[in-house]
Amino acid sequence: MKTKNVEISLSQAAHRYSVEIGYDLLRNSGSWAKSCLSPGAQKIVIISNAKIFKIYGETVRKSFENAGFEVFVWLMKDGEKYKNLRSFETALAFLSERKLTRNDAVIALGGGVVGDLSGFASSVYLRGIAFLQIPTTLLSMIDSSVGGKTGVNSSFGKNLIGTFHQPNAVLIDVLTLKTLPRRELTAGFCEAVKHGAISNEGLFHQTAGFLNNYKIEKYKTLFSNQGFIENLSDLIHAQVSFKAEIVLNDEREDINRIDSKSRKILNFGHTLGHALEKVTGYKYFKHGEAVGYGILFAAALSKKLDILSKNEVKSLNDVLCKVGGLPETRNIDLKEVVEAFSFDKKTTGKTLQWILLSGIGKPVIVSSREIPQSIIEESLIEVLQK
Repeated sequence: MKTKNVEISLSQAAHRYSVEIGYDLLRNSGSWAKSCLSPGAQKIVIISNAKIFKIYGETVRKSFENAGFEVFVWLMKDGEKYKNLRSFETALAFLSERKLTRNDAVIALGGGVVGDLSGFASSVYLRGIAFLQIPTTLLSMIDSSVGGKTGVNSSFGKNLIGTFHQPNAVLIDVLTLKTLPRRELTAGFCEAVKHGAISNEGLFHQTAGFLNNYKIEKYKTLFSNQGFIENLSDLIHAQVSFKAEIVLNDEREDINRIDSKSRKILNFGHTLGHALEKVTGYKYFKHGEAVGYGILFAAALSKKLDILSKNEVKSLNDVLCKVGGLPETRNIDLKEVVEAFSFDKKTTGKTLQWILLSGIGKPVIVSSREIPQSIIEESLIEVLQK
């Protein structure tokens, strides 16, 4: 199949890069990197985790060595709880010990955790070196690998420590999704539903149609089906294109913007999602699973405020039912969840900005001052405890 590309040109940072989407691309990842980096690039550090590197690492390492790079590998521990300052400091030490220069580059091979930490490390090492993304999960392909947000978690919240550091290029090989565990697939498709809900009815129905045509439980057996591969690539291309459009219009998430094209809308479902991750110590939920609950909550909240119709709430719920089961939440302390809202990045002053819907493809930003606390609590009970 032919590769598909999304070109991203950021005027604010005078930075251009391409997202390449295709099938079985890792074997030539070294020559791809050669074309994306400066001629002076000699050393490459691949940051991954043991699970991903065991499957794809040697293919990527060999390709980079064949392209003439000196390759080093640093493997972080797997899981959101390890996306922290300790891992970040260890990564920086590794780059320093290998004597990387401003000409050299960091490669993120893995999901969003690997990408976020790798991007953050590359953004501050020598005040910034080149960074390439090779995402291997659906969620990281359609969301975290594009847009330049990097960061780590801390005791006071998720991703509150980080930078904006755009990649030099992104390589998406859909073949890597063949080995993705079912929960990771569910997490990725929750993020895809989120994009569809805030983008337009076209992307929403494309996502819903894909989930209707290709059952999650049969996913791994479908990679011999050329139609499936083409439709999967088309969906990823559409998802990345939407994300890129938002980033182009609001690269650094202007705090003063509250229009429907603000980058803030990408946080639809994330206020509750991040709170759930925080109160469970980043150990219980996959990020996308928590966002799935966040979507249900934001839809319920929108309905109670009479800005979203009952039928559209049902449409969202119906699509989310097709992504696979979400973890049980009835034992989670709702008071702790409410307290965690205060750590949300969308808080300006003392006001939290909620991303809600007035319709499919119609995101709105609503101040917490306009939402009675009783409605927030009722919606939490409805989504998490019933």
